Amino acid sequence: MYGEEGFGRSMGMVKPFLTDEQWEQIAPLLPQTRSRGRPFADNRQVLEGILWVLRSGARWRDLPPQYPSASTCWRRLRDWEEQGVWLDLWRAFLSRLDRQQKLDWDQCFVDGSFAPAKKGATASEKPSGARVQSGWWWSTAKVYLWEAEFLRPARRK
Repeated sequence: MYGEEGFGRSMGMVKPFLTDEQWEQIAPLLPQTRSRGRPFADNRQVLEGILWVLRSGARWRDLPPQYPSASTCWRRLRDWEEQGVWLDLWRAFLSRLDRQQKLDWDQCFVDGSFAPAKKGATASEKPSGARVQSGWWWSTAKVYLWEAEFLRPARRK
């Protein structure tokens, strides 16, 4: 169903974002469908719809017809966020990448914004020594290390 056949652009369909291998890793981390009431939209199709909107930047109402309805995709995105599903996915894949030693902990950003200097200030100015490791950095690191499934990575030379 999710192979290359049937999802080519010539048929008016959008190629899936997730490979079968990626879906096999994600599927167990998503909540199970309900057993009563109206049939539940397939989690893979919903996730593909969410990824399409996020990737394209389009409005929900512009979701192509091969995905579940825009309201279904939006509602599932909201529910998964409220249930902590996205955070669980992030933690699981971050742990896996760390075990495979594919993360360089010396080259990571938690959050950041960059803006041009105003009113003639130099474009790049070195921060004072007192502000290099600010409070938000320590609190973020403490929470992350407390929640992570693995020990603090060893320093690489």
